[in-house]
Amino acid sequence: MPYSDLSGITSSLNIKEPEIIELHDEIFEENGVNVSMLRLDKIHPVISGNKLFKLIYFLKEAIECVNKPIITFGGAYSNHLAATAFACKQLNIKAVGIARGEKPKAISHTLQFCLQNGMHLEFISRSLYKNKDAEFLQNLKNKYEEHILIPEGGFSVLGKNGASFINNYFVDKNFTHVCLPVGTATTFAGIVDTNNNKTKIIGLGVLKNFDDIAERFTNLKVPRSKKCFFIGDYHFGGYAKETPELISFMNRFYSKHSIQLDFVYTAKMMFGTYDLISKKYFEPGSNILCIHTGGLQGNGSLAEGKIIYK
Repeated sequence: MPYSDLSGITSSLNIKEPEIIELHDEIFEENGVNVSMLRLDKIHPVISGNKLFKLIYFLKEAIECVNKPIITFGGAYSNHLAATAFACKQLNIKAVGIARGEKPKAISHTLQFCLQNGMHLEFISRSLYKNKDAEFLQNLKNKYEEHILIPEGGFSVLGKNGASFINNYFVDKNFTHVCLPVGTATTFAGIVDTNNNKTKIIGLGVLKNFDDIAERFTNLKVPRSKKCFFIGDYHFGGYAKETPELISFMNRFYSKHSIQLDFVYTAKMMFGTYDLISKKYFEPGSNILCIHTGGLQGNGSLAEGKIIYK
C-alpha cells in the first residue's frame, strides 16, 4: 500500500493491492483510444473501492483514541455504513450508524449487515436527517460523549486526504484521462487535489442537479488552481436510480469483460465513458483510466434476475 504510516490498519484489514487491467472493445479501437480500469473493487470483499481510503484517517484516530466510538451517517443501502461497520468490527472500534428514515418493518440487507458486524443503528426521520443542525450534533455529543464523527460518505478534509492516496496507483502510468463516479465528491476532490494537472480528471455525477462542485471543493480545501472536469449527464434519474438502458449496459459490460459494475456508481461512470468515446470527446491516442470504486453490495437492492451476475 502507498501509505506506509497506515500500513498497520491495512494489514489488519487484509487489504490487497489493486491491479490495473486493459479493457478491449471495438468502440475503443474505432475511436483510437485505450481504456484501462483500476480495480479498487478487488482490494477487499467488503471494504472495496474508495470506501477504505475515505475512512483510513478516521480509523487511525479511533485506534489512537481508545474507547472513542465512531458515529457516521447513511441510507438504507449505504456502502459507507457497511464499510464502516465491518472495519470497526475488525479493529475493535465501537460504531454507531445514524440511518436515514424511520425504522421499517424489514430493514435492508445493507443495514442487516451493519447490525451483524456490531454497529448500533439509530433511525431518524428524513427531515431531521436532512437538517442535522448544531442542536442535533450537540445531542449526539451529550448521548455518546467523546466520539469521532464521520460525515455521510466521508465528506471531509480527512476523507479527501485519504482518497488522495488513490493517485499513487496510477500517477506514473502515463494516463491522459482519469474517469471516476462522483457522489459526495470526496474521492473526486482527493484525486484532483493530488493531481499535477498533467492528467485530465473527469468526474461523472451520479446525482441529479449536482451543481455545487465548486463549493464542495472549497469546503474540502482543494486549491482553485487544480483543474478538473465534471459531467452530470449520466445520473439516470438521480442517486440510486436505474433504467432498463443502464441495466442492459451492465449486463453487456459483464458479458464482454467479466467485470461486475454497481448500478449506483460505476455503471453510470462506465456508461458515460463509453458514450463520451462514441461522441469523440476524447482525442485519438488518449489513454483513459476508469476507477472502479466498488460498492457492489448495492446491487442487492435490485430485483432478482435484473442483472446476470447477482
